[in-house]
Amino acid sequence: MYKERVVIKVGTNVITNKDNRIVKPVLDHLVQQIAELYERNIMTVLVSSGSVIAGMEVMGESHIDDKVTRRQVFSAIGQPRMMRHYYNLFQDYGMKCAQVLATKRDFNPGNHRDNMVNCYEGLMSEGVIPIANEDDAVSLTKSMFSDNDELASLVAELINADKLIILTDTNGLYTGHPDEKGTEVIKNVSVDQNVEKYVQTIEKGEAEGRGGMGSKLNIAKQTASKNIPTFIANGKHKRVILDIVEGKSVGTKFTA
Repeated sequence: MYKERVVIKVGTNVITNKDNRIVKPVLDHLVQQIAELYERNIMTVLVSSGSVIAGMEVMGESHIDDKVTRRQVFSAIGQPRMMRHYYNLFQDYGMKCAQVLATKRDFNPGNHRDNMVNCYEGLMSEGVIPIANEDDAVSLTKSMFSDNDELASLVAELINADKLIILTDTNGLYTGHPDEKGTEVIKNVSVDQNVEKYVQTIEKGEAEGRGGMGSKLNIAKQTASKNIPTFIANGKHKRVILDIVEGKSVGTKFTA
């Protein structure tokens, strides 16, 4: 029995560069930290973005006009590519990983949810790292997750996680725009604290993830309200996951 369960969500901006290419050393460092947690008897479930960009790298230009269909196609092509990266990296550390795909409807009470719980519990009991992602090929618009932050939150609740760690390309929730002088990272946020005023809205391109800081803030509060401490931190920093698990003051922590 593992002494702790942690769900880690890694965003598109963490694992790609400015040219929208997957950066393998970042993936390697991510897997290295998960392997170290495993050695400490801490089990991780990984929710990884990046499949759309991985698909775009293969396809290049698409002739599909419909934006949702185009995203589904890119994701369907990119997901096995992302899994190949993770499969090989975990193998380098003597570990196994598995892909668990879901739609939002699968989290509703019933057989689908029960089967998903059984799948996660079975994988973790065998020491296999589950890698969760949306089943884009069959997701209807109304049953799509708003973004992978929402998926990660639902998975954290599903497996009764002890922590949810949302990795992005900023150091946490700031008191203003990160580039402005005098702004700083808010270290601790309670679910009833009004920090929404600090969120900056930035337009995203197609290749980037769907979830901005506003979404992360909402999800972090929702998850923390279920007694799952949630962290927003910079996934590009060395040992960021290990630092959080060790109780160091990293990023923004959300608690009930």
